[in-house]
Amino acid sequence: MGRPHVIVEADTAALAGRAAQRLVARVTENNGLCAICLTGGSTPKRLYELLATPEWRARLPWERIHWFIGDDRFVPENDPLSNIGMARLAFLDACAPPETIHPIPTDTASPDEAARLYEATLRDFQAHARTSDAPLFDLVLLGVGPDGHIASLFPGYPAATETQRWVVGVPKANVAPFVPRVSLTLPCLAQCREMLLMASGAEKRAILTRVFAGEDLPAAHASSKRGDTIWLIDKAAAPDIGEAP
Repeated sequence: MGRPHVIVEADTAALAGRAAQRLVARVTENNGLCAICLTGGSTPKRLYELLATPEWRARLPWERIHWFIGDDRFVPENDPLSNIGMARLAFLDACAPPETIHPIPTDTASPDEAARLYEATLRDFQAHARTSDAPLFDLVLLGVGPDGHIASLFPGYPAATETQRWVVGVPKANVAPFVPRVSLTLPCLAQCREMLLMASGAEKRAILTRVFAGEDLPAAHASSKRGDTIWLIDKAAAPDIGEAP
């Protein structure tokens, strides 16, 4: 729906606060069951920790929000590398009813099997908790990697150009940690009312400059199909180019 919008905040704390505001706004707009797609990384972790504070926790109707994850490393949830494990520790286990948390099943035989099972979970939620005209997610949170990947969709990998499946196994990552992954695909992530891509820190400036210049990278192709696409970055990460792809 048009070009992405860029919001620049002063620092990571302000970025987390703005992201929390947008999450609450999307949940408030939906009187039924809500679906939020989480992501890993240090920048989203600040948001998650903020949601667990008394002020923000009181603003959310936790019993009607379902929490999914855009990608995860194929490791146990108690492994330090686990994205859902980080989110659980940061806020989910303290705030969300257990039945509303939907992790990727990384205890399966393979990433491909985990992908099949998680796609079934997503399609079941869509079939039973969504009207025919409603997108799958109210909000999709994403970070951007140093190589321009989002979720576990790495440049040049088949998963980044998948058009049919919603979830895929990724045998090996393009950046550390080099462990197998399971990732939602671009067509699945696009099914949202809002896609919020977050980046902070000077180390992200170089890759954002490439993405905003329109380079053929997964992050440049990430967008909401029927809603808003927003880049939320801090001043340290802001490239010289003022427009998003």
